[in-house]
Amino acid sequence: MKHVAIIGSTGSIGTQTLEIARWNQDIKICALSAGRNIDLLEKQAREFRPEIVGLWDEKLADELKDRLKDMDIRVVSGMDGLIEIAEYKTSDVLVTAIVGMIGIRPTVAAIKAGKDIALANKETLVTAGHIIMPLAKEKGVSILPVDSEHSAIFQSLQGNTHDSIEKILLTASGGPFRGKNRELLKHVKLEDALKHPNWSMGRKITIDSATMVNKGLEVIEAKWLFDVAPENIQVVIQPQSIIHSMVEYKDGAVIAQLGTPDMKLPIEYALFYPERRYMPGDRLDFTKLSSIVIETPDMDTFLGLRYAYEAIGIGGSMPTVFNAANEYAVKQFLDRKIDFLDIYDIIRASMDHHKLIENPDIDEILATEQEVYEFIESGC
Repeated sequence: MKHVAIIGSTGSIGTQTLEIARWNQDIKICALSAGRNIDLLEKQAREFRPEIVGLWDEKLADELKDRLKDMDIRVVSGMDGLIEIAEYKTSDVLVTAIVGMIGIRPTVAAIKAGKDIALANKETLVTAGHIIMPLAKEKGVSILPVDSEHSAIFQSLQGNTHDSIEKILLTASGGPFRGKNRELLKHVKLEDALKHPNWSMGRKITIDSATMVNKGLEVIEAKWLFDVAPENIQVVIQPQSIIHSMVEYKDGAVIAQLGTPDMKLPIEYALFYPERRYMPGDRLDFTKLSSIVIETPDMDTFLGLRYAYEAIGIGGSMPTVFNAANEYAVKQFLDRKIDFLDIYDIIRASMDHHKLIENPDIDEILATEQEVYEFIESGC
């Protein structure tokens, strides 16, 4: 029996993880947490009967406790609650499906408690990869990527040695604005940016895909996950989302992972690695493929990718600035308070303003995040 805890169970990755649990009767969901979606979390708790559930909001947690008084389920709240769930005694693996830097402390707590991590929280490695990866190695804990592209790289590395890697080829769909120039992006509306051509994802990550900031974050993640220098990570556009990523080896061989665009595949692979389980769903039919398109990303238009390479090249606290500025700007865009291209301007201004910390600890990372928010709020 695989005992699984999920932080962020009401989001896109969390709900798809629970779909996998429905198909696999040897998964026991022992802990769940959400931000504010009390109604869905209650439904999940009643269906999967975990031992503990948490909500970020304390008042909502009190309400949930009342709603679940007929069940033997402990209800917790806030960061203390997230950490309790992350290191929960009966879990084998923690799925970090929460969005934002709020995921760092629970992930660290889970690693220290000896839990394997099915990692879907980008911010954890983007801002604290220099802390997370050495700690996981020290504790003998596996960091199993849930993100489609990183799972593809992980799968393409199986059976090969690290020193045989020439480069990683990280694929991107190009998002809803592929081929558009900067002049056209001036007139983008929120509804347009939320129309991803291939993937069904949460609102924040969908906007990140439209700006290509998401791919920049993935470059930074890949550097830490696979111990590869940023200059050996190449982003290519694969608009059909058939090739999920590739690894080129020193002898010239390229190994790729292909499939239909379905996030449940990398989630299930992470949960059961190294075993592969049957999963219902569409299959890739090569007889119906006339071509597989590969393009070069336009980093002069989609500046999020350019800024990400710059941030990881500088290192230290700069990736935190890049991530925090984007997180704040995307929220503003989702609230219709700024225009699409303003996202890039906010990231640029924040990076230019920041005074670098060479090797930040977690407190300094979180303080940097707050400083970036305050800088943006002051008018940049």
